[in-house]
Amino acid sequence: MWFMQILIDESGDLGWIFDKPYRKGGSSRYLTLACLFLPKSLKNLPRNIIRAMYKKMGWQNEKKASTATIKQKTIFCQNVIMLLKSNPSIKIEAITVKKENVENHIREDGNKLYNYMISLIIPEYTNGHSEVDFIPDERSIKVKSGNSLVDYLQVKLWFDYKQQTKLINKPGRSHEQYNLQFIDWVTHCIWMNFEQGQNTMYDILVLHIKNRTLFF
Repeated sequence: MWFMQILIDESGDLGWIFDKPYRKGGSSRYLTLACLFLPKSLKNLPRNIIRAMYKKMGWQNEKKASTATIKQKTIFCQNVIMLLKSNPSIKIEAITVKKENVENHIREDGNKLYNYMISLIIPEYTNGHSEVDFIPDERSIKVKSGNSLVDYLQVKLWFDYKQQTKLINKPGRSHEQYNLQFIDWVTHCIWMNFEQGQNTMYDILVLHIKNRTLFF
């Protein structure tokens, strides 16, 4: 019986306004999701990276990656790589959608796109685990759909993948959980490569995490 946590977060949004600049009436052109697959026995390691960043930088309140400097994000990514190299049982996978290529009928319910993106990732990592804590940020964009995400994933695992894994839905708040902040930072650093053309952090991460694209 193995026990694992899956922490997820996203960067970008599920809006579809592309005739205006992003954050000036327009939507993001890309949506990135990332998952941290974390054995419970190692759950302190990612949070220690964030905790050390707070101590070193003198941050008092939650620090979002979007407000950090390039240097701070680079230091973070370098620490992520050291963590993954030292602990191969910790896995990170990300997926990015080019939203402008998503068909109109899919845009009618962005939550379904979100659910589908997650379903492409997690089955590879849940097989063999009797229970998995599923920990999304409760403030993220898919919370409006209630339990539909975890219900959808549970059906996929049991019926499509013939797994016996039980998903335990445990939404958290990033300002209270350093591990959610950890995956928030990872997601943002990957998303920036696509949305803003800032590839410094992406180039550090991409050789050590699994990364895929959709609708490109």
